[in-house]
Amino acid sequence: MTTAFAPAAFTSAAAISTTAAAHKAPAPHSQSATAPRFDMYVAIHKALRSFMTDTLFRVGRIDVQDADDTGRTLAQLDELLTFCTGHIEHENDHVHAAIDARSPAGAARTSGDHVEHLETIAALRCDAVAMQTARPEERAMLALRLYRHLSLFVADNFQHMHYEETANNAALWALYTDAELMQIHGCILASITPQEHLLVARWMVPALSPFERAMVVGGMKQQTPPEALLGVLAHVRPHLDDSAWGKLARAIGVPQAPGLTHFS
Repeated sequence: MTTAFAPAAFTSAAAISTTAAAHKAPAPHSQSATAPRFDMYVAIHKALRSFMTDTLFRVGRIDVQDADDTGRTLAQLDELLTFCTGHIEHENDHVHAAIDARSPAGAARTSGDHVEHLETIAALRCDAVAMQTARPEERAMLALRLYRHLSLFVADNFQHMHYEETANNAALWALYTDAELMQIHGCILASITPQEHLLVARWMVPALSPFERAMVVGGMKQQTPPEALLGVLAHVRPHLDDSAWGKLARAIGVPQAPGLTHFS
């Protein structure tokens, strides 16, 4: 059984929200300049912000005297850094390539950021290994160093994502129709493994607004087998409070009680 998101479900999620930045650049061809535009950044960036801040908080409160807590925290950090590396590759290969294809060097700023981010990811991995292998009396100091370096990485990424959501989106909207952007987004989704899709679901679905969440999971319900949808819902349910889960269950027509054995 596969629990991967269907591309159409992600397409629905990305298309549901655009900001006033959509009006900063004219849409190509006959598309209205004031119509909402396809935004491939919004949902995945919400997932990234959530993943980054949660990991930062965990590193900040790590108990270096507790091997289990240390192991769990560093495992989540490793997962985050691997996720960030893959995200960079997807953007470089598909989004930046699309911008540069119709506006040479149009993605130069964020491409340069990505080079620095990969260097920082490597440095953070070294910090984590140094802390984990240090003598007990040195671990607290090295944990604080890791926390501070991770804080800077998160802060830089937040600024970077804002630039992508404004300047890069303006470029994409000026250069491509929504249909073309959906094709680009579909290529990104096709390159992601089922395991990556599950990780995206874990951080994306709880990070979205109730409306966005219903659009994402509702799209999945239409495009994936029931067993696959149940697997994803079971994966994300522990990360939704009762209110959020109730709104989602009602919106997509699944039982709110444990079990999720049928669809309405």
